[in-house]
Amino acid sequence: MSPRTDHALFDTDKIGKLLLKLTAPSLLGMAVITLYNVVDTIFIGHYVGPLGIAGLSIVAPIQFLAMGVGQMIGMGGSSLISRLNGSREIDKAEHVLGNAISVTFISSILIMIIGLSNVDFWLKLIGASEEVMPYAKGYLQIILIGVFFQTMAMSLNFPIRAEGAARVSMTGMILGAVTNIILDAIFIIGLDMGVEGAALATVIAQILNVLFFSYYYISGTSYFKIRRKNLRPDLGIIKSIVAIGFSSFGLLTANSIAMIFINLNLGIYGGDLAISTYGIIARIRMFAIMPGMVIGHGMQPIVGYNYGAKRYKRALKTIKLAIIAATAVSSLAFLILYFMPEPLIRVFTNDSEIISLGSYAAKRTFFMIYALGFVFVAWTFFQSLGKVFQSVVSSMSRSVLFLIPAVYILPRFIGLDGIWLAFPLADGLAFILTLGFFIPLIRKLRKADRFLEERAANP
Repeated sequence: MSPRTDHALFDTDKIGKLLLKLTAPSLLGMAVITLYNVVDTIFIGHYVGPLGIAGLSIVAPIQFLAMGVGQMIGMGGSSLISRLNGSREIDKAEHVLGNAISVTFISSILIMIIGLSNVDFWLKLIGASEEVMPYAKGYLQIILIGVFFQTMAMSLNFPIRAEGAARVSMTGMILGAVTNIILDAIFIIGLDMGVEGAALATVIAQILNVLFFSYYYISGTSYFKIRRKNLRPDLGIIKSIVAIGFSSFGLLTANSIAMIFINLNLGIYGGDLAISTYGIIARIRMFAIMPGMVIGHGMQPIVGYNYGAKRYKRALKTIKLAIIAATAVSSLAFLILYFMPEPLIRVFTNDSEIISLGSYAAKRTFFMIYALGFVFVAWTFFQSLGKVFQSVVSSMSRSVLFLIPAVYILPRFIGLDGIWLAFPLADGLAFILTLGFFIPLIRKLRKADRFLEERAANP
């Protein structure tokens, strides 16, 4: 099936079928790419030990910052591309694609230079103890050297999904993740390279991602083309990409700041053991919230395209189906994580203390996770319509407005328990705030749809 045939699906397919067609490959692909960090943690947990897991947990906020840049450019660019696609402005859409690539290149080089300039300083700043420092430093240095490939892979991946080529996106992510797993086994078990081996495996896998996505565009099979003239930075386009995608960057940046704050407080109230435990909990959480995020990503090109084409009824139906699906999957994740956390934690470690503390913490941190399916779909809906304020505020609120204050206040009264209970409190408050933004926009979209129907009935 050619990319142009895939593109026609936005006009002709039933919404449920189209949402499934875009979401299912992305779900599998995202599940596999999530294994990047998770598999590293599993190998490190079993072959290096709890301090190795703590090192990965300390480094995670910096990785999320780099990921945030890639998502900001990728999501911002794909939202613009989807709407321009819907209004048949293909040349402008390709101009956006070219600028997204240029901005990613410049941004990733800056991240690498700033990060490598003083690795010890950054790690001490975010809570690395003397015992954890060697593990965190060994992992971070290699990740920073390859940060260009991490950000570029994400920036290329989102526009590919925006043009309806979800299978290409899925294949590229699976290729990288499978490579990462194989190389983890070789470097960590076979060559005894420890955390450095895990980092090297991740970077090599991301290089393969970039090569695969680049070939898709260069080979001429993509619907949108990368043209040299479009690589020249256009300040107006860059501003639009950043404005729309900033909520994705804000979300991951806020999460990074929250993780730093959490690690610092875990060090005070629970020590390196608690930081190691949180490292595992955070990776399990990645899998738990992933379906809601992917359903939102699958919804985004459909909503963006139909909004740009003023087919509001199809956009509304897409949103409704996405919320139902995301809520159902998030509820299933809650049931598994609340009632059966121990088997999942044992996947990462055999340490009895971490297993005990992790099982206890899971029942508290995941208590409101069923609400996040709607939250992630709503955030992507705001981006699809180009609603910058709602997107930025709602996406950053959970970490900045709710989680960080709760992590700071609650432990002062109830100790380590306060850190675990801060998570469901933040999830619940983020749900309420997001719902407050969501309802008025849905009403406005329904009103616009009724207006078009009345005008069509009475020309």
